[in-house]
Amino acid sequence: MVHFNDIVAPDALATALTVNGKKPLFQKIAALAAKAYDLDARVVAEALMEREKLGSTGFGGGVAIPHAKIPSLGKMCAVVVLLDPAMPFDAVDEAPVNIVFALLSPVDSGAEHLKTLARVSRYLRDEGQVTRLRGVKSDAALHALLAGGEARDAA
Repeated sequence: MVHFNDIVAPDALATALTVNGKKPLFQKIAALAAKAYDLDARVVAEALMEREKLGSTGFGGGVAIPHAKIPSLGKMCAVVVLLDPAMPFDAVDEAPVNIVFALLSPVDSGAEHLKTLARVSRYLRDEGQVTRLRGVKSDAALHALLAGGEARDAA
């Protein structure tokens, strides 16, 4: 089973991020992924945009879970950003989004990609977890919450 601590690097996080659209958001996520996981930022941004064209990854409740399969990626990884202010995202409930958990997977990850996506979804459906995420003020606190929050999620 994949744990958040295994897929979210401490430098793949951003709090109080301000962006004015999906393209700049995906570019920022891609830049964080490039730095944290040694990926090509352009490839990551394009993959996220292509997936988003299939339908919004706005999950509802102010949360989005953009995801993409990246050709050069060896293992699953994630980038988590907290937006301030929240931005329109074409979410299912039409609410603006301020929590973005981007999941990047190897091309051949198949079932593992879907299982991890489901875990992220369950985690972000928990109102207590979402409230705690929204209260985070630093990247270090965000990483600690994601790594520690999972122990409660798995229990």
